[in-house]
Amino acid sequence: MKVCLVSAPAAAPAPAAAPAASAADGTPVSAPMPGTILDVKCKAGDSVTKGQVLFVLEAMKMENDIVAPEDGTVLAVNTTKGSSVNPGDALAVLG
Repeated sequence: MKVCLVSAPAAAPAPAAAPAASAADGTPVSAPMPGTILDVKCKAGDSVTKGQVLFVLEAMKMENDIVAPEDGTVLAVNTTKGSSVNPGDALAVLG
């Protein structure tokens, strides 16, 4: 009886992810308190104005709008709807 071993084809390597923008690249938009992100109202590449709502954060059973601190472009969004965040977590980076 002859036994042949056939190996599975190697999976193609995953493409390298684009480096995420960091606070050093622009202005971070941080969570002011612990809570859960209820809504994300921006995406990378969006132009925003000072005071524009970027996220809705639920904390202590209240909804809090997290707004853009300045005019600019969203370089990165670092959270998703339903995510838990802590105070100081960078939710987005503006440039």
